[in-house]
Amino acid sequence: MPLTLTKPSPRSFPTDEESRKFEKINTHVHLNSEEASFYVANEIANLIRQRQKLGKNVVLGLATGSSPTKMYDFLVKFHQEEGLSFKNVITFNLDEYYPMEPDSIHSYVRFMNEHLFDHIDIKKKNIHIPDGTMDKEDVRDFCKAYEKKIEKAGGIDIQILGIGRTGHVGFNEPGSSLSSKTRIVRLDRITRLDAASDFFGLENVPIRAITMGVGTIMSSKRIILMAWGEGKSHIIREAVEGNIREAVPATFLQHHENCDFILDHAASSALTRLATPWLVSECDWDDHLTKKATLWLSEKLSKAVLKLTNEDYNEYGMGNLIAEIGSAEHINLKVFNQLQATITGWPGGKPNADDSQRPERQDPYPKRSLIFSPHPDDDVISMGGTLLRLVDQGHEVHIAYQTSGNIAVFDDEVVRFLDFATDVEKDNKELEAQFISVKQFLSKKKAGEVDSLEIQHFKGLIRKGEALAACRYCGVDEKNAHFLNLPFYETGTVKKKPFSEADVRITYDLLQKIKPHQIFAAGDLSDPHGTHQVCLQVIYAALDQLIKEGAQWLEDCYVWLYRGAWQEWDIADMEMAVPIGPMDMERKKNAIFKHQSQKDSAMFPGNDEREFWQRAEQRNKETAHKYNALGMAEYEAIEGFVGYQFGY
Repeated sequence: MPLTLTKPSPRSFPTDEESRKFEKINTHVHLNSEEASFYVANEIANLIRQRQKLGKNVVLGLATGSSPTKMYDFLVKFHQEEGLSFKNVITFNLDEYYPMEPDSIHSYVRFMNEHLFDHIDIKKKNIHIPDGTMDKEDVRDFCKAYEKKIEKAGGIDIQILGIGRTGHVGFNEPGSSLSSKTRIVRLDRITRLDAASDFFGLENVPIRAITMGVGTIMSSKRIILMAWGEGKSHIIREAVEGNIREAVPATFLQHHENCDFILDHAASSALTRLATPWLVSECDWDDHLTKKATLWLSEKLSKAVLKLTNEDYNEYGMGNLIAEIGSAEHINLKVFNQLQATITGWPGGKPNADDSQRPERQDPYPKRSLIFSPHPDDDVISMGGTLLRLVDQGHEVHIAYQTSGNIAVFDDEVVRFLDFATDVEKDNKELEAQFISVKQFLSKKKAGEVDSLEIQHFKGLIRKGEALAACRYCGVDEKNAHFLNLPFYETGTVKKKPFSEADVRITYDLLQKIKPHQIFAAGDLSDPHGTHQVCLQVIYAALDQLIKEGAQWLEDCYVWLYRGAWQEWDIADMEMAVPIGPMDMERKKNAIFKHQSQKDSAMFPGNDEREFWQRAEQRNKETAHKYNALGMAEYEAIEGFVGYQFGY
């Protein structure tokens, strides 16, 4: 029988008026960012076509960043494949760093040209982007002129926005007023920290920017704010459901009569109607929602699951759950047993044991376990304790490092390693010449400039050496370390190429070679630059292909998704929880320390300035604390996993 792969799908999105009672801005929730981006691009295209029939212009306010890129891709596609013309379009960009040269890799001029303007027939005179090159004394006059140009064009018809972690829109940081106009601003430290990875270090991020003001944005006829991913979910909830305040500039959008937030499922996940639907209307209860609600109630009341009462459920909107099931005691016991069944010290299955209540089956033993690691350190950061347990319990552990991770290595590391190599090989003229070439390049290198292929190669070798050191420490045979170096990653820049058949083929070949009994992969979709997400898509594509071909070994293969350095799975979603004792936590940290180029100061820290081992330790300990508070046994730390289900 042919195999089919069942993709996990989100719960239905409640859209009735009652479920939206906490929301002060209209929100549209889509399954993923691609569907949402098409929705926005289609609205823009329809307006352009309508105005063309009337012989009128369309004025668009445009944003940069990761949120609108797919929307721009669709607009380009509409132009190239459907003949959509942009000759009647006038654009005004939200902002630009200051100072900033237009040809810089970080310039929003360059961003807009690469993502949109170079691929459509818009008139150059109709493009307006704040000038990052002018003298500071000219900025005020420029900003006034920018406002007048918007007015002369007839005002902005559709303003596209993203949202920052502080709730800023454009570069209107906390404290911006509702009446603010286009101006130069000083960037908040959090905003600069979020941009640090794009600039290869916080010290390279400009401290100022020119931005449209909140008042300028609010004067637009229509506003569309786009947001993707779990990392945006909490600020989205604050903007949509919170009080209007200057500390969160996005809340000003509640005043606008024609503003929509266009979200993917992950970005909307903290909204009340999705996070706690029982607080807004009666629910259709299933096992997962019952578990989620019970665990939420337990945490809310600081009570163990088995101590919850009928009155507790009734007080927090779950009276119909009690009515359906019969009593709090029945619900509590059911959820308690579900939780208990997720905990196992045998992530590869316990041989010669009853596995009916365990996440992993006992046979076969030993198993071939394949761990996919998007970057060369994600394996030990995210599931180092489980990796050690698999090795200790005799399984054949393979690790597939999906990308080289070369852009995350500081330049000084290359010099340090080459210095060592030239000392060892004192008479190696070729190596000496390479070293001189590298030092010359680095001495002239500008912030954010792409490394030469030679330096990219050296940086990749540094990450590879560290990964092998971690493998040796964990007891993984070096021959079981597979360095895939997926081509989509090898651009030398933060921005990656879309994955291709070449990436899928490399992954497919490895899967066919190993034929694992269990696969571990990163399900951490909040990775700031999307590498984890692309790596997971590549794995899914390879599995799809294997299933279509009827690969029978997949019938005996489990897939487990772990989370990376950015956040943990919700307890209600965890299907396997692996306890880590104090000694194994120390071993896990030591394995992370083998990645010396990422120690002390990582190139891409994201929105957390702590080292990766500190984040991992705290996250694992917090998971154990949550299990304990729910009434489970008290463990030092826990790593959590969600199963990816195959259908036959």
